[in-house]
Amino acid sequence: MVFRKRKPDRKEDEKEPKTGIVLVKDGVQREVSFEELALSNTLSLEALVRVLTRAGNIDAKELLEEMEKVKSERFRDRSELPDADLDTAH
Repeated sequence: MVFRKRKPDRKEDEKEPKTGIVLVKDGVQREVSFEELALSNTLSLEALVRVLTRAGNIDAKELLEEMEKVKSERFRDRSELPDADLDTAH
């Protein structure tokens, strides 16, 4: 895997997906966007959860409860943010 320097920031009006990573395999270079990386990660995790649940290694209800616990640990409630503008997405 080969990494490269980031391109200079483009103007806001240019709607080109940002490159998350550049992969090089057998001399062929391919740019992978952040959206593709996120989708790939999501699909991989969903497949893994299905296999583990089917095999009886994890309980789906327990997994959902643990996900909520992690979510509450990682993300603060918007009301806790100073001067939170609740009508604006951040």
